[in-house]
Amino acid sequence: MATDERLRRVFHVSGSWPVALYLLGWLAWPQVRLVYLAGIVTAVGLEALRLSGTVDWWVFERLTRDYEQTNPAGYALYVVASGVVALAFAPRIAVPAILLLAVVDPISGLLSAPERRPVKRPLALAVTFGLSGLIARLFVPLPAALAAAVVTTLADGATPVVRGYVIDDNVGIPVGAALAMWVALQVVG
Repeated sequence: MATDERLRRVFHVSGSWPVALYLLGWLAWPQVRLVYLAGIVTAVGLEALRLSGTVDWWVFERLTRDYEQTNPAGYALYVVASGVVALAFAPRIAVPAILLLAVVDPISGLLSAPERRPVKRPLALAVTFGLSGLIARLFVPLPAALAAAVVTTLADGATPVVRGYVIDDNVGIPVGAALAMWVALQVVG
C-alpha cells in the first residue's frame, strides 16, 4: 500500500494539540510536559512493536515511507523530538519549536510535493524561512526568531542521508530550532 502523504500532513498538524491547549490556557506547562512524556513512552513502545514485526497495523502501512520500513518512522521521531523539546525547554522556546515542526513542515511539504529532491526548490525554502521566522517571532526576539528560521529551513530544505539512513527533519526542526533560539537568547538576551 502506498504512503498517504495527505494523511501524514494531517498527523503533522494534529501533533500540535498539546501546545494549542497550552496557548488557549486549557493546559498548564507541567501538564503539557506530562502529555509529551506519555507520548514518548507510547511512540517508543509502538515503534519497538512495529520494527520487531509484532504488530502490523494498516496505519503503519499508510503512514510510513519506504525508507522507514526498517528504521524508526517519522511519527515516532516527531513525538520523541517534540517531547524532548517540551521537557528540556521553557514554553518560550519549546512552543515555537514544536509549532515549526507541526505547521511549517507540512506546508513546505505541500509546496514541494510530489517530487522528493535532495534540496527543495527555492520557493519552498523561502516560504519555510519566512513562515518559521514569523511563528518564532511571536515568542522570541528577532535574532532568536531568525536563528530558528535558518535552522528550520536547513533541516527541512535538505534531506541528508548518512550510511543509507535518512536524517529526518522531524528531529532536526524542533531540536535544532529550540537550540538555535536558546543560543541566540544567551547571546543577545
